Amino acid sequence: MPIDPQMQAFLDQQAALGAPPIHKLTPEQIRAGSRLQREQALLYYTPEQVAKIENRRIPAPTGEIPVRIYTPEGDGPFPLLVFFHGGGWVIGDLDSHDDLCRALTNAASCVVFAVDYRLAPEHKFPAATEDCYAATEWAAAHTDELNADPSRIAVGGDSAGGNLAAVVTHIARERGGPQLSFQLLIYPATDFGGDYASRDENANGPVLDAESSGWFMNHYLNGEDDRTNPLASPMLAADLSNLPPALVITAEYDPLRDEGEAYAEKLTAAGVPVTVRRYDGLIHGFFSIGAGVDKVQQAMAETAASLRQAFSNA
Repeated sequence: MPIDPQMQAFLDQQAALGAPPIHKLTPEQIRAGSRLQREQALLYYTPEQVAKIENRRIPAPTGEIPVRIYTPEGDGPFPLLVFFHGGGWVIGDLDSHDDLCRALTNAASCVVFAVDYRLAPEHKFPAATEDCYAATEWAAAHTDELNADPSRIAVGGDSAGGNLAAVVTHIARERGGPQLSFQLLIYPATDFGGDYASRDENANGPVLDAESSGWFMNHYLNGEDDRTNPLASPMLAADLSNLPPALVITAEYDPLRDEGEAYAEKLTAAGVPVTVRRYDGLIHGFFSIGAGVDKVQQAMAETAASLRQAFSNA
């Protein structure tokens, strides 16, 4: 099917702005542009209200990590979702995914613990994975402080954040904790070295194309050897058994579509319960850029329902 008409209308508006493609900009330029875009957007709408939001800095072996804690209405203790933002390991921050975290907090009635991990190229692989695992450890050890239930802890993220969430489950299994009950993988990057049809089909796709994908990879990884490291490419892990149940979300017009679905198949083959949802007509990054798109709202409702079900099963 063609790109969803509402999504296409948004893309047409963005194209009219005439912004240069990602791969022709520096990380600093993109970050500054994203901050400006966010500031301008807030002039025209009010973010979804959440019962409580707190910004903190938590200790980690490599220094303090900024986090933002979203708490829903109610008494708790609530389920806990440790969330890692997307942005190709190079861009993105607590503000870029604030709307998504607010929506997940309210719709899934869980505490969302958003992590502002170190970015490349200033901090290349595996800095982001180290920060995300350290933040997950901290959150699991401080559930009383977070008004969260230690038996219902999930990790999740979109794109690069989905990659990091998958990797954190591997590290937690190998290191004996924390115990995780679910993983939410939203159009995740899972394999830097593989060959997938969706990369060719969507090589010139909107938001994420082949040149931009290479730009992100080259900023994040130290060299060719990192492409096959399972902590960068979780698809290549020798053992995927005994990982938490997963929801893997993909989009039809996304270069990462097939590797996300292939990872889901490999998890299933290893005995991990997995649900896969492909959203036809949508593109990479749709959760962050499709607020006015009906199909994105449907995806959010279905994702929140899956989270609630997973937490009730934990």
